[in-house]
Amino acid sequence: MLDEQTNCVAEIVTRYDNDPLRLMDIARAVHAQLGHISESTIGQIAKALGIERIKVRDMVSFYAFFSRQPQGKTVIRLCHAVVERMKGADAVAEAFEKALDIAFGETTADGLITLEYTACIGLSGQAPGALINNIPFTNLTPKDVPQIVEAIRKGADLTTLPQAEVDLGLRQPGPVIFAPMERGAAIRKALNMTPEEVINEMNKARLRGRGGAGFPTAMKWDFCRKAEGEKHYVVCNADEGEPGTFKDRVVLTEQADLIFEGMTVAGYAIGAEEGLVYLRAEYEFLYKHLEQVLAKRRHLGLLGENACGREGFNFDIRIQMGAGAYICGEESALIESLEGKRGAPRDRPPFPVQCGYKNQPTSVNNVETLCCAARIMVEGGEWFSKIGTVDSTGTKLLSISGDCEHPGVYEVEYGITIQKLFDMVGANGTQAIQIGGPSGICLAPKDFGRKISFEDLPTGGSIIIFGEERDLLECMRQFMDFFVEESCGWCTPCRVGTTLMEQYFKKILDGKGSQEDLAELEKLGVTVKTMSRCGLGQTAANPILTTLRNFPDLYDARIKSDTFVPPFDLKLAQQAGCVAANRQAAVEEN
Repeated sequence: MLDEQTNCVAEIVTRYDNDPLRLMDIARAVHAQLGHISESTIGQIAKALGIERIKVRDMVSFYAFFSRQPQGKTVIRLCHAVVERMKGADAVAEAFEKALDIAFGETTADGLITLEYTACIGLSGQAPGALINNIPFTNLTPKDVPQIVEAIRKGADLTTLPQAEVDLGLRQPGPVIFAPMERGAAIRKALNMTPEEVINEMNKARLRGRGGAGFPTAMKWDFCRKAEGEKHYVVCNADEGEPGTFKDRVVLTEQADLIFEGMTVAGYAIGAEEGLVYLRAEYEFLYKHLEQVLAKRRHLGLLGENACGREGFNFDIRIQMGAGAYICGEESALIESLEGKRGAPRDRPPFPVQCGYKNQPTSVNNVETLCCAARIMVEGGEWFSKIGTVDSTGTKLLSISGDCEHPGVYEVEYGITIQKLFDMVGANGTQAIQIGGPSGICLAPKDFGRKISFEDLPTGGSIIIFGEERDLLECMRQFMDFFVEESCGWCTPCRVGTTLMEQYFKKILDGKGSQEDLAELEKLGVTVKTMSRCGLGQTAANPILTTLRNFPDLYDARIKSDTFVPPFDLKLAQQAGCVAANRQAAVEEN
């Protein structure tokens, strides 16, 4: 067995040129072949790469899709994000436990099936969803479970099951992302300009990054182009891990050419020869499709040496798979992961445009931004600037899920109101709307006239709708569970602060909170928000802080006392010990 592992590791490491920067690919390949990465395997990888064992262990232990213990031949990962639980994921979970006679986190006695929970997998518009050996399953019900388990035990082709079908979910295409475009048109137009003129076109369009922060794309490209370095890099952030977000999945499926077109334009503008797509592990089922699109583009001369017929313009693209970590959506954590490390955010400055991938100038843009850049090259910056609002030009892709009749992806012009969104997706009797996923803000009906735009409600694209029947605060508690789980643990305000917030919040939801607890909860939230190192911690308190502001009555209804209430029954906690010792409890009833 040890010889088999050694040979496996040696072959895989050689396949990746003994390059420590490809540790992510090496670990993924080893895990796929051996079913897990043991401590001995970690040592073998470290020795083969000539690096310290702790570096391999540190990386492997960070990602959710790497297991240190043997798993079943089939791994069922059921999504238990908020929308999925709203749509019945808990009942599906019970059905899996009953059918397999194991709990989540366990493997069947025959070693065939492992059952796990996972965070959002980009299928909230057709929830509940699961990944079974990385094959997506959608719209699951408890009645589906016996058929799925039987197929697994029989070794059937899981892709033939009716539940293994992903609806594209594109409900409303628009003129920017989903309009048709000739392959190579954007690159040819860019190559007829100087790189500075290409950047200026982005400036005319007033294109801002679609990840939510809205940094001007022209400025980012200009900074990167002017930064000194041996090489420059373009990185496409395709790690949409925000619960309730699935727009990039649709774009990657339908408009991969447009993404790669935008990356190539960016490469020309900043002087890069290499582009990298960081694709989240949950979208592994799209990898083959994306590689086929890239191969087609190389065949047509749109990638590679002298791309698009331009002498000296050598630009190609590589896809880097992730391994399951929400924090890797943050650009510096993403770069760390690209380099085969744990996805911990970097201190800034320096910024990625100065010192990014391989410590070289790097422009990190998300999927949607790169699509916009390609469209701008064809239609012109002035054309783009006339869509949307003055400060928010163009269109925005929204992933809409939750309590509505028509969940899915909508391409809308910036400036659309929340109420118009409701009319569009068939949402009636809405209690609240979560703009930007858990890291965004929760709005009450008084704010439904507000607009999706950088000047009012900026968002990366996740929109979750809560009907009147939902326990809104329980949904917020689940958001907090998510942040506690996904914190990288580097800084104390986030690592400790989110845990303390969760404890106070649970106490209040259990009816044991006081006004003092509410005040302490808000104080903690502000501390976490203002003192955390990266964007995760800086937004982790938003579910609580925004509902405290917009739904104070829901909190007041949970408060049973104005004075301190213990979070647990001390006498009850002592009871078992007192019985065993034949002693009376030290705490008496008042």
